[in-house]
Amino acid sequence: MKDGFVKVAALTPKIRVADCQYNGSNICAMIDEAEAQGAKLLVFPELCITGYTCGDLFWQETLLAAARQELRHILFHSRGKEALIFVGLPWQKDGKLYNVAAALQNGRLLGLIPKHCLPNYNEFYERRYFTPGCAQTDWVETEEGVVPFGMNLLFCCKELEELVVAAEICEDLWAPNPPGVGHALAGATVLVNPSASDEATGKSQYRKGLVSSQSARLLCGYIYASAGEGESTQDLVYSGHNLIAENGHVLCESERFGHGALYTELDVRRLVSERRRMTSFEVMADGYEKIAFHLQLTGTELTRFFDPSPFVPSGQADRAARCEEILMMQACGLKKRMEHTGSKCLVVGISGGLDSTLALLVMAKACDLLALPRERITAVTMPGFGTTDRTYQNACELTRRLGAKLREVSIRDAVNLHFRDIGHDSSIHDVTYENSQARERTQILMDLANQLGGLLVGTGDLSELALGWATYNGDHMSMYGVNCSVPKTLVRHLVRYYADTCGDGAISSVLYDVLDTPVSPELLPPEHGEISQKTEDLVGPYELHDFFLYYVMRFGYAPSKLYRVACRAFAGSYDSETVKKWLTTFYCRFFSQQFKRSCLPDGPKVGSVALSPRGDLRMPSDASARMWLEELQ
Repeated sequence: MKDGFVKVAALTPKIRVADCQYNGSNICAMIDEAEAQGAKLLVFPELCITGYTCGDLFWQETLLAAARQELRHILFHSRGKEALIFVGLPWQKDGKLYNVAAALQNGRLLGLIPKHCLPNYNEFYERRYFTPGCAQTDWVETEEGVVPFGMNLLFCCKELEELVVAAEICEDLWAPNPPGVGHALAGATVLVNPSASDEATGKSQYRKGLVSSQSARLLCGYIYASAGEGESTQDLVYSGHNLIAENGHVLCESERFGHGALYTELDVRRLVSERRRMTSFEVMADGYEKIAFHLQLTGTELTRFFDPSPFVPSGQADRAARCEEILMMQACGLKKRMEHTGSKCLVVGISGGLDSTLALLVMAKACDLLALPRERITAVTMPGFGTTDRTYQNACELTRRLGAKLREVSIRDAVNLHFRDIGHDSSIHDVTYENSQARERTQILMDLANQLGGLLVGTGDLSELALGWATYNGDHMSMYGVNCSVPKTLVRHLVRYYADTCGDGAISSVLYDVLDTPVSPELLPPEHGEISQKTEDLVGPYELHDFFLYYVMRFGYAPSKLYRVACRAFAGSYDSETVKKWLTTFYCRFFSQQFKRSCLPDGPKVGSVALSPRGDLRMPSDASARMWLEELQ
């Protein structure tokens, strides 16, 4: 449970219809297995002690008494086990029968949650037997004492306040107004759903969508445990389709048509962080009964997947669709700015690197949207002390192939004159040597844009902004920054997508070579004609920094937690000391370079993370990083 990770399980035992003793024995065996796996929250299917498909046997006293007796056996078996367990059975109260989920822990019956939405259509006829549960909490006498009975029960962990659990049962999720909505607004961060959902062609995808969307709308974890092998197949088939989701993402799902256990970890602190950020998530806890339970704050071994490229969709089809969407968003943003300013043309500095290449591709697309000839684009190559033949040739060739105008302005003479003016020794390759080149290039581009009545398009990306890897009032500045919310790992995929789909072999050839070129500002002289200044050697791998940026900005992860998940995500690629080294660099640069982000030019937000001072990041430029760095150490 360290860092807010809670191991959970959706468990489908093999059952026999109406054989409570057999079912209870298998439930207990699965509890033992889950305890060995370290799970702290266990969810079994709806009516699993009796079986969901008992039909008119639910009217038999023998069955109801056996179910209560088997619950007592399960309670006894749970002694000494700290997991919070939800198990389904029929429960008689005030002369009526209810379909309930019993919540128990360490030999104690903590509460009984009745199902509210009883299906009575098609193959379902639950109202024949059961009475709908109500929100108001009642108290019932049991062999274990007086326990709360009602839909609105919140089970609150005293040791991890972010872990608050509530239940809705099967059809409750499928209803127009699921009880889980109220549970989440009352503070539940995890919803459990003991279910008995039969199979039909295509139903599994719809079920998965329901679970995913419920967890997204309610910013919660969702554990869905469904009936499986052993239920009656007289008219239906039950597949044991279990799902565990978190904030719109299905973390894992079981194979269908069987029984077994599904495990993963929910990050309840991440969910609470999301709720803090979402001002439209309003807490309304009236009418809820809170029941405390206890868990030891032991370590949780992580098994869930952390994508090392969180900004990039993993599936090829999804990635292609995302790339097309982002290119269109960038182009539409630029199109609007051109229309508003009445710009006659577009100006960009083209270096043969990834960022300026992407900017040029977006500019071409914007001109196409405006039905303007691409000759309205002026791409300026500005050879300096570090320019290599490879990047120069790629810049020139791509500009020509795209149909833009190419202009060359060497900065060498101007920068040498500037060095003489300020008394700088050109043999000293320090920050003055580098930044003077960047500022000279920006001056050229700004003045050319004025001369041509055009708009200077910036090329800097989100990763560079996060690290402050830009020259203040140099490449840091433009009139509109099309790449400002695109991280470096995604820039690469956007360029590759264009290369794969443009249909022009010559353009694709140039783009593939750009993709194969090391990332560099090329401000230091080449060595034997090759790039000598490689950005990732200086500031660290962009794939690491993009991972850090995502979890810092999107979920507010603490340094120790971020280090932990980064080590897991990049296991086999980077050792723990390397991760720590570059995470330290990230925090140092992220805090110290905020002054550059405080005066960014406009640019379109395309994803869930952006650093605009007018939108996503209102951070003081002189904030201290001390606490973050101390925690990391």
